[in-house]
Amino acid sequence: MTKRQITGLACAAAVVTTALGAAVPTAAAPHAGPKVHRVKAGASIQKAVDAAKPGDTVLLSPGTYRQSVRITTSNLTLRGSGVLPTVLVPATTPAADDSCAKAGNGICVTGTEAAPVTGVTVRSLTLRGYTSSGLWSTWTDRLTVQRVVAEKNGKWGIGQERSVRGTFTRNIARNNGDAGLFLANTVDREHGSTDARGTTVGRNHIAGNRIGITVRRLRNVTVERNVATGNCAGVFVVGDESRPRAEATVRRNDISANNKYCPQTPRLPFLQGSGIVLTGAEESLVERNRVVGNVGKSPLSGGIVLFKSFVGAANEQNEIRDNVVLRNSTADLADRDIGKGNAFVGNRCTVSEPAGMC
Repeated sequence: MTKRQITGLACAAAVVTTALGAAVPTAAAPHAGPKVHRVKAGASIQKAVDAAKPGDTVLLSPGTYRQSVRITTSNLTLRGSGVLPTVLVPATTPAADDSCAKAGNGICVTGTEAAPVTGVTVRSLTLRGYTSSGLWSTWTDRLTVQRVVAEKNGKWGIGQERSVRGTFTRNIARNNGDAGLFLANTVDREHGSTDARGTTVGRNHIAGNRIGITVRRLRNVTVERNVATGNCAGVFVVGDESRPRAEATVRRNDISANNKYCPQTPRLPFLQGSGIVLTGAEESLVERNRVVGNVGKSPLSGGIVLFKSFVGAANEQNEIRDNVVLRNSTADLADRDIGKGNAFVGNRCTVSEPAGMC
């Protein structure tokens, strides 16, 4: 046997010994990774959502789906194809166990206080004609709603309570019975404002609703670069007698011609011609907005209006600065409150109540 053959044999033996030894583990099966669950028009979305795991996507084909959907799985994406419309409308006869449909909602993203649903994304869908909300979420963290059309729903287009760090961007909310976009601490009892931990409402188009965007009893919310037109009121930041009060940043929005008429409710007078309204808010910043042509004769009419809350809580320590506020009636800027420390600085306007703020 030659020296080369001996060497080769020794190496082969070494390889065999290593392969049979316990030091080298058996290779693990590859991880399957996120899965896409495809749903054809008319098929059950809920069935696909229930089968999905965290990280999965439920992808809906274009078409009309007569159903509601309840999401309780974290890190799930529900989306339309994005090419042709994917439309959800109410079921003719909801299933007996369909709690989302029974509540009058199209999509429900639902967690609990002990276990919030986290990281859910809903995008590229149309939600139309539900008796309550197109999309409703409660006890969520980091919910993203993007490129959703919510229209002709009985109450809210897109709504959320008891949730934090939400992102609502590039949606269309139109012709809904109350607010196009509604964010609140809670809707079933009185409570001081809670920290929304950086919730963002941005680049949405809001039209034909009672109120375009409502932020109620929340703090740490930014409403930025939205277009609100043709509503009875553009943006409401709402607090009450509880502490802490509501606080939001409202900046760089285009709020124009919100001149639809809406009758009074048990909580508010009739609405017409309101641009941005702060009621019972504190330490809010309203800056660099364009607020033009909001005209009406309601106590809340005007471009940017401070008004006491339903229970008489005053606005305090709010700053309204560097806005373009023109051709609004009965005033461009109106402080119809008795609160202290509110500042109007650097705004471009013509008429103010009281005089001297322009």
